[in-house]
Amino acid sequence: MYRKIFMTGGTGFVGTNLCDCLKYEYEIIAGDSAMCNLMDKTEVDNFISCIRPDCIIHLAATCGGIGANMASPGRFMNDNLTMGLNLINAAKDAGCVEKFVMMGTICAYPKFTPVPFEEKDMWRGYPEETNAPYGIAKKTLTELLIAYNKEYGMESVNLYPTNMFGPHDDFDPSTSHVIPAIILKVYDAIRAGKDEIELWGAGSATRDFLYVDDCCRAVKLALKADPGPEPINIGTGVEMSIKTLTETICTLMQFDGKLLWDASKPDGQPRRCVSSKRAKKLLGYEAKTTIVNGLRTTIDWFLNNDNNRVEK
Repeated sequence: MYRKIFMTGGTGFVGTNLCDCLKYEYEIIAGDSAMCNLMDKTEVDNFISCIRPDCIIHLAATCGGIGANMASPGRFMNDNLTMGLNLINAAKDAGCVEKFVMMGTICAYPKFTPVPFEEKDMWRGYPEETNAPYGIAKKTLTELLIAYNKEYGMESVNLYPTNMFGPHDDFDPSTSHVIPAIILKVYDAIRAGKDEIELWGAGSATRDFLYVDDCCRAVKLALKADPGPEPINIGTGVEMSIKTLTETICTLMQFDGKLLWDASKPDGQPRRCVSSKRAKKLLGYEAKTTIVNGLRTTIDWFLNNDNNRVEK
């Protein structure tokens, strides 16, 4: 049993939820950039040597939706590679870290991957162009952890969740992913008395939407298992189009306005839905939360947290 866990990104979306999930079983050090600048190798080395965790969960990432990925491909790739390299090497050198758990991204898969995605296909093609730098950075770090396991015996787990959503998500329109972005658009339209909202793409792209509690449970299972460093998908196996998602959110928020789809804007990867066979076999994991129940909880959380309502 691990006693002390250092969790990067511990005050972010996934980190906040994961701390709640693990806090009764582990001592959690929830890190953020103020506690340790992961871009600074010396600072990371010194920090890990000082706190001496026996497990690291790496959640911190420079990431965002399609627009943010397109605007900052160099920063997204550099930041994620640098943070990961610094932290993985510090963990290897410290001599105290027994397990390194890294959160990957579904963006790592090739643009045209057979559905449902299987881990064996991760390197069989180039990722969707708008988020390729982020995806390549993450799976490069996975390969580093696999190599360190072979050469140094460093134990690691690489989890690849699908599109996550839930309470504490990012509702900033400049960086948010699809579900909080749509919730915010609908909320703003209702508040302003508008009878239509504009959305990117044609709405035909599909995603496998994962409620954050299900992802946290997968991490908890990974802490107690020894599945090895090869990638493990974490998803629901349910494929939903962005159009259907938007209509569902509108129904739950009681918005009956018109949906205007701007097909000149990118849709991102055409289809996303994963096989979770390896997760079930190696971790005993299966998703439990339906998309509707997850959306209802997320919307309720958003509406009950005034500080998360972004003024325009």
